Amino acid sequence: MMLLVDSGNTRIKWRVVQGAQVKAEGAAMLDEKAPFAGLAHFGPDITRVAVSSVASEQNCRELEQALSRVTRAPVTFYWSESSRQGLVNSYQDVRKMGADRWHGMVGAWSRYPGGFAVVDAGSAVTVDYVAESGAHIGGYILPGLRMMRRSLKLDAARIGFEHDDQVNTLPGRSTGECANHGLAWLTLGVIERINADARVHNLRRVLLTGGDAQRFVDLGLQAEVRPGLVFEGLQAVAQGGKGE
Repeated sequence: MMLLVDSGNTRIKWRVVQGAQVKAEGAAMLDEKAPFAGLAHFGPDITRVAVSSVASEQNCRELEQALSRVTRAPVTFYWSESSRQGLVNSYQDVRKMGADRWHGMVGAWSRYPGGFAVVDAGSAVTVDYVAESGAHIGGYILPGLRMMRRSLKLDAARIGFEHDDQVNTLPGRSTGECANHGLAWLTLGVIERINADARVHNLRRVLLTGGDAQRFVDLGLQAEVRPGLVFEGLQAVAQGGKGE
């Protein structure tokens, strides 16, 4: 069995796989004392661990320590690459691309070779475009919903509001409505640009992942939701040998 770990800015997600079969999945906050408690049953059967991480070096060391408490399997961190099986990174210094972005693209490319967009709606929103040829056209990094809410609450202290998850984009008539509708309105603007860019760049598919994926769909993003896209790419990399 292989353990796949996606370590983001605030959360750790994990998946246990045996070949193409998903045996178990789980998630925890990055600062939890025992983020892999749900893995105890599988620990002795795990033979290798593959990690995609955007966390700090200190958090990566803590992640390894947490993993060592549930399995003795070797842990390998997989980072962004210049290319893999026809998918070509546009970054000159690929070390500066978040591993989750690259693995999301690899996951999409391994399933749907051809023009596509990958949207990861997490604590930060990332958007990446890949041409029909496999060339990474480029992308965008934006603050996610929770990040924008936190900014309004912390940096504009006089704006007191209770958040909700509705997606009304009409002009608000109270501070709470103005803030919540404004956040939905900003997200709608991003969605409209993605939909337009997909036509301009001849991208046949938009693949959507991340915790706020459904919100993007509700606001009109024309996309296929694939919650485990980063895992799919990470597994393809871990099983596929060395890239470039």
